[in-house]
Amino acid sequence: MKRGVLNKLKEMSESVVLAIVSAQKYQETNLNIIRYLTQEIKIPGVYVTLNKPFSTIKNLFEKAKIDTRIIIFIDSITKTSGGETKKTKECLFIGTPQNLSDLSLAMDQAVTSLPVKEKFLFFDSLTTLLLYNDVKTVARFIHFLSGKMRIWKVMGLIISLQKKGNEDLINELSQFCDMKLDL
Repeated sequence: MKRGVLNKLKEMSESVVLAIVSAQKYQETNLNIIRYLTQEIKIPGVYVTLNKPFSTIKNLFEKAKIDTRIIIFIDSITKTSGGETKKTKECLFIGTPQNLSDLSLAMDQAVTSLPVKEKFLFFDSLTTLLLYNDVKTVARFIHFLSGKMRIWKVMGLIISLQKKGNEDLINELSQFCDMKLDL
């Protein structure tokens, strides 16, 4: 990922960014963004995972030398997959990506628990949300979420895979965001 793209994020505090990522570069891009936020800009945040269990994400981050102590995780896939959800300070486990109310409450709880002014919320991913919810529901939820991100005054990052068939939704959601990045 180009350094210039990441530097744009520095200027986007209290903004909502929709990042479109190719499937081939998805994991590498996510790691680069989180590393940049936590090491370069040095801000804590919330990482919402709908794709991989918390334990997997945490291991990936630690291997990439990302300080997970300044990240609160929200995991909505471990319970869905039948995995173990031990209570921890690091992660809020919620039922399923279909339960948008629980997801919203968990994000609110996590973001407001960070005792600093500058913070981020990384939402991974819009594409997975579409597996569990219809397009209209996802569009309404992202509109709601972008409003919440502004109220929370966070740097909001919403990740979506570049997929055929998602173009109309991406165009609709772009109007709720301050910037669209094609990564």
